[in-house]
Amino acid sequence: MTDHVAPPPMLPAPDRGLAFLARHPRGLMLATVFVGAAIGWAWLAAMIAAMLAATDMAALGPGMELFNYFNGLTEIPESVRAGLAVLCAPAPGAAWSLGDVASVFAMWVTMVLAMMLPTAAPMLAAYAGRAEIAIAAGERPVSVLVPAAGYLTVWLGFAIVATGAQAGLTALRAFNAAMGPMTLVLGATTLLAAGVYQFTPLKQACLTRCRLPASFFAVRWSSETAQVYRLGLEQGLNCLGCCWALMAVMFAVGVMNVVWIAVLGLVMGLEKATLNPWVSRVIGVALIAWGLGLIAASPVGARLLHL
Repeated sequence: MTDHVAPPPMLPAPDRGLAFLARHPRGLMLATVFVGAAIGWAWLAAMIAAMLAATDMAALGPGMELFNYFNGLTEIPESVRAGLAVLCAPAPGAAWSLGDVASVFAMWVTMVLAMMLPTAAPMLAAYAGRAEIAIAAGERPVSVLVPAAGYLTVWLGFAIVATGAQAGLTALRAFNAAMGPMTLVLGATTLLAAGVYQFTPLKQACLTRCRLPASFFAVRWSSETAQVYRLGLEQGLNCLGCCWALMAVMFAVGVMNVVWIAVLGLVMGLEKATLNPWVSRVIGVALIAWGLGLIAASPVGARLLHL
């Protein structure tokens, strides 16, 4: 007489999905990057939508004037739009409340999710690939969420510093209510600093480490959660050393400029994904040229040119 073995009980659908992702690190990696970036962009879109009805979007930085087609302000003369911006804007240099600090910090966090998390996809994919090898060998590797958490911890630290810098610039009246520089010189010097940093040994060393995540995890592989988290921190620091200056460009083009959030995110992703050293150099030359152009267009530059 044949014994019939009862099949194992079926897990609920959400549990089956989680179990599948645990067995397939690449799938979990893709879900993490997609969901995180989607949250970032959804939050930014909600912030822009809340501002759209009563804001001249051109004040938010170059490229943002395109959004005025959605609020009808393109039909209003520029002088009238400038007057409305002055009437509706908070007083320059006004002290921030705790709510203002929290709001700006949340904005920088969403920028980190929208810009930096997608650029971490190759690093997380390298970890997921090594984890799949470990699973095939019968091991239980640490979830890909752990190095992702380490990576994001570093960039959350950057968001804190950026929030403090923005608060300081606003208090010094160097930053306006539209979250952009008050003078061309401030924007120009930011662009020049970012461009020069592209050619520094520190930038190149961090960029090289960001481009070779597979060899990093092959040499430093661990099955301990704390160690894997530290590896994520290390990769986050490499990325910070590679990209902080390009992120700082947001202070020159307007912190709420979603057009440049998208552009800079693509630039940083391209720079990490390509091994050609000229990509980084071209970016540096473009930033320096842009900065010099702004200085030449500023009142200070005009006086210098007429000496």
